[in-house]
Amino acid sequence: MNKRLESLDALRGFDMLFIMGLATLVYNLCCLFPNGGESWLAHQMQHVPWHGLAHHDTIFPLFLFIAGMTFPFSLANKREKGIPEKKIWLDVLRRGLMLVFLGLVYQGFFQFKFTSLRFPSVLGRIGLAWMFAAMVWLAVRKTSWRIAIAAACLIGYWVLHMFPAPDAPAGADLFSKEGALSIWIDRMVMPGHLLQKGVYDPEGIAGTVPAIATALLGMFTGAFVRLPEERVSGGRKVLWMLGAAVVLLAAGLLWSTVFPINKALWSSSFVLVVGAYSVAMFALFYWLIDVKGWRKWTTFFKVVGMNSITIYLAQRIINFGGIRDFFFGGLAGLFPEKVGNIVLDLGYIAICWLFLYFLYKKKVFLKV
Repeated sequence: MNKRLESLDALRGFDMLFIMGLATLVYNLCCLFPNGGESWLAHQMQHVPWHGLAHHDTIFPLFLFIAGMTFPFSLANKREKGIPEKKIWLDVLRRGLMLVFLGLVYQGFFQFKFTSLRFPSVLGRIGLAWMFAAMVWLAVRKTSWRIAIAAACLIGYWVLHMFPAPDAPAGADLFSKEGALSIWIDRMVMPGHLLQKGVYDPEGIAGTVPAIATALLGMFTGAFVRLPEERVSGGRKVLWMLGAAVVLLAAGLLWSTVFPINKALWSSSFVLVVGAYSVAMFALFYWLIDVKGWRKWTTFFKVVGMNSITIYLAQRIINFGGIRDFFFGGLAGLFPEKVGNIVLDLGYIAICWLFLYFLYKKKVFLKV
């Protein structure tokens, strides 16, 4: 089973829409109601301050999970074409390092301010975690050993946080910015190149280790979905994935009692809980699209999902906000401010989507 899964493209597009303006739109819709900005739904559209979990915290790990899911498919295609293993390894290395470089570009590489350039990045985290996970997948053929390595990444990262940072204030929480050993490593290695200079970065070095497990969870899922229909039907795959999501959620919540769910730390409990969300969301999309065959509604999401890195970078480079204001600013001004904000949000999403639709129709896709 090597055909392209439409459910993967649609889910990736759904995920990316939230950083393409959908989160802001939902928040501003909430603000139409009294105290709506403080509602549960409004808070889901923002990152939690530190410990805890909101929907906005799932966007990044779901994207990494999907990147992992695609690897068993692409690997099988390459092997069927007779591509040598050495070239496959080099392709994995090239892709990982290219994503790291694109992350630096996103941070402002071409401004040439290298003394203050932020080194860690979202794309860098994806590139390194996916690359190392893919190398594990290539080097280790037994599923049990792959699972053991993923578990070792999570347990080892937990053990790391049992020790305080050497410069931690007396009584500092082991899982705080001041007390976490993982954050101290970043302060020592690249103090002037963090999101919060000399303090911490949510995409730091040590956090790559549990992120490898996130990518491997995607690869396990992708390998399972690749099983022939005559061996495991689509419907049974959905049930198995939902069962796996329940197990991951239970394990993550149990672990969170000693290692809090924390996206900034990419804690081991966070990996399992968001892994549960990722598997469940894919199971839903897979059931609707690939099992039931309901595909007509997917184009809107696929347009975004098939050029996800393009729109992530383009929003940094192209002034979509200015284009939106040019076309929708006047219309937004005809309404009260809160309604006008929604008009601008819809306009922004429309501009970005039309840009991607043009590329989609021209079959132009950024492949790393």
